[in-house]
Amino acid sequence: MTTPKRGFPRREFSRRDFLSKAATLLPFAFANPFLRTAAPQAIFLDDAAQKYSSLARTAPVGNSPVGPIRFELAPASCGLDFVLRNGAAGRKYQVETLPGGLGVTDFDGDGWPDLFCVNGASLPSLVKTGKEYWNRLYRNNRDGTFTDVTEKAGLAGQGYGMGVAVGDYNNDGHEDLFVVGVHGNQLYRNNGHGTFTDVTEKAGFGAPGLKKFWSVAAAWIDYDNDGRLDLFISNYCDWAAASDPVCGGYCHPDVYRAEPMQLFHNNGDGTFTQVTSKEGFPEVLGKGMGIAMADFAGDGRPGLFVANDNARNLLFRVTGQGFQEIGMEAEVAYNGDGRNISGMGADFGDIDGDGRPDLVMTGLRNETYEVFLNRFSNGGGGGFEDGSAQTGLLALSRPWSGWGCGLVDLDNDGWLDLFVAGGGFEAKDAQPNRVFQNTGAPNQASAVSTGRAPRFVDVSDAVGREFAAARMHRGAAFADFDRDGRLDAAVTAIGERIELWWNRSPRKHWLQLRLKGAKSNRSAIGAQVTCRSASRTQTRCVTNCVGYASSSDLTVHFGLGEDRMASVEIRWPSGAVQKLDEVAADRRIEVEEV
Repeated sequence: MTTPKRGFPRREFSRRDFLSKAATLLPFAFANPFLRTAAPQAIFLDDAAQKYSSLARTAPVGNSPVGPIRFELAPASCGLDFVLRNGAAGRKYQVETLPGGLGVTDFDGDGWPDLFCVNGASLPSLVKTGKEYWNRLYRNNRDGTFTDVTEKAGLAGQGYGMGVAVGDYNNDGHEDLFVVGVHGNQLYRNNGHGTFTDVTEKAGFGAPGLKKFWSVAAAWIDYDNDGRLDLFISNYCDWAAASDPVCGGYCHPDVYRAEPMQLFHNNGDGTFTQVTSKEGFPEVLGKGMGIAMADFAGDGRPGLFVANDNARNLLFRVTGQGFQEIGMEAEVAYNGDGRNISGMGADFGDIDGDGRPDLVMTGLRNETYEVFLNRFSNGGGGGFEDGSAQTGLLALSRPWSGWGCGLVDLDNDGWLDLFVAGGGFEAKDAQPNRVFQNTGAPNQASAVSTGRAPRFVDVSDAVGREFAAARMHRGAAFADFDRDGRLDAAVTAIGERIELWWNRSPRKHWLQLRLKGAKSNRSAIGAQVTCRSASRTQTRCVTNCVGYASSSDLTVHFGLGEDRMASVEIRWPSGAVQKLDEVAADRRIEVEEV
């Protein structure tokens, strides 16, 4: 794959113009920037976690505002034996490069995050011809180990899978799974006793005349705030094994036609109806990859960003008349030079502490990752500003190819760090994962008043002994799997056993909330949660679509640093507001909407 020949310049003097000129003076410092290689009700749930705390390495609460981030790779004996199979046999079908999504789900409702992994299939048949191609569901045993319960759950799956969206679409209190793939998606209803039922046809996703796309990712979103989760699907390109061209390698995306994104409305009776342009969803073509969701405009309605592979990125804003695609107007359709890149994963998060969700997107080596700083006003006007150079990611990311990603507070200092699943298209392009630590600011007020974003520092080499392993990583999902107050990471890699990275960073204070909607959707997706402590204020949007084709835990996590108390305000999708005052740190709270 190569960089597109055409750009869409939007600045007279771009950041890359600067780098190119600077390189003539400092050739040792800059690589060629243009070449590309491939008192509400609150239930406290601490007892079970305390029983497990002895299994996690402990460290005193640190005094440094920026402490080390440490990960430890879970051994094979933990029970996670999933291997991502892409069916490659030398022909180099395009689909071989893109599988690897995974999802965190508490499928059994015990409060401990379980793990679902999506797998490929044989090629060119797109059929799971053996158990090696099964999707896998692992139950968290609460002791650092997991048990494969795939067969009992009925989740071996069918077809060539790509990604998964986790959410309670029927509001029965059990998290369901929507699995996307090549020319076939499946909806699995959680029956509540450890089993799932394939309701794809019954729900309307196999309706006559409904084209089967190559789908990469999906996201649950209650776009009309009716208390029921609707479904957005990111589709990639028009591909068929029989007509896949031979390009001497994996073909460039330009060889394939773009496909439309899809939106399905939840009818409330177990069925879904595709929303068309007449009903408020624009006919937009793309080569969709990862999806990110947040109320980026600050108007109480969650929107969606879709990273595109060598096509303009898409930004959907929800209005009273349906969806509007505003990627160009908001200045996220292209990178800082007005160019397409190989957009892979994406995530929203407040990088600079101003209360507005910023946006990151990963790309391939020599393209750099993109940072878009949120400059929307409270009234909903505005857009995003190119923050890649300002945050340091422009230079830091140039050597690395990124897929799954997440803005997560790995060191519990209250500033969102960036975890990236690294890897190219073939074994020769294998790369390690990366961790970019957010250095924060001396205080939150200084960051907000100056309008300058904190900088990221690449701390990957110091994260852990095994972290340097180069693989073809793909999906990444995040959860506190051992419930020790530190966010862990699960990462897939083509042809390799899944990686579970236990977070062993020095302890700081934290707070976790699990929301349950009543009038709002049961998963509380789209809720806004604000946490105020002595040193700072943090805001999160409840969502789990993350990075590349993956779903993280719906539990909302706040790092509190040295602060031992906090107050919380929840703005539910229904419009209701609940407050929790004087909440002690280092606990997990379940909050039900009242």
